[in-house]
Amino acid sequence: MFHRPMHKGFTLIELLVVMAIIATLLSLVAPRYFSSLDKAKEAVLRQDLGILRNAIDQFYSDFGKYPLDLEELVDKRYLRSIPVDPFTESKETWIAVPPKNLTEAGVYDVHSGYAGRASDGSFYEEW
Repeated sequence: MFHRPMHKGFTLIELLVVMAIIATLLSLVAPRYFSSLDKAKEAVLRQDLGILRNAIDQFYSDFGKYPLDLEELVDKRYLRSIPVDPFTESKETWIAVPPKNLTEAGVYDVHSGYAGRASDGSFYEEW
């Protein structure tokens, strides 16, 4: 008897159905993934700002003046390194706020250089 060889594989319809299911699952998961990335970046930004502000306060407590720039905090070992802003992905974009007292110089506070809006509606540059 003559036997026909069996071709193994999937039909085009089966492949299209599987791809449609995968696309549907991705459309449900992708927004949650990206929103969780933004929330994680916000948490890192809050932590970095807290660390920088704490280092500035400790510097002021020890020396009675504010650091001239953020590098001075690293030079005097109040920080190991200047943290990277999670949104701009650079350590050069921090905005140094001078003291309100015009007779003093230096960095009184620091803000993010990113101009976007947070999930709570506030601007990152105001944190």
